[in-house]
Amino acid sequence: MKRYGMVIKVKPEKLEEYKKLHAAVWPGVARMITECNIRNYSIFYKDGYLFSYYEYIGDDYEADMAKMAADPTTQKWWEVCKPCQEPLETRAEGEWWAVMEEVFHQD
Repeated sequence: MKRYGMVIKVKPEKLEEYKKLHAAVWPGVARMITECNIRNYSIFYKDGYLFSYYEYIGDDYEADMAKMAADPTTQKWWEVCKPCQEPLETRAEGEWWAVMEEVFHQD
């Protein structure tokens, strides 16, 4: 199992819309997250930033992320969510959410 933390900004005028979307996540999106071996997925908000955390339990992260990206329902979900988000300028090339470095963990 590998833990992932990611961060992105949320546009202030879109925060309530973003919260409403995630209060009623589309069933197909939730199913795809599970099918792609993601567990314990949470998104937190503070001062204009969204922080996501999840645990990946699969054997091929790149293949699972490609499967998710190819899913038509997930693509439509991302189209709805992206206007609410503002990626960090410091994100790596090809990232939307900026992947964070884990510096501490305790079970």
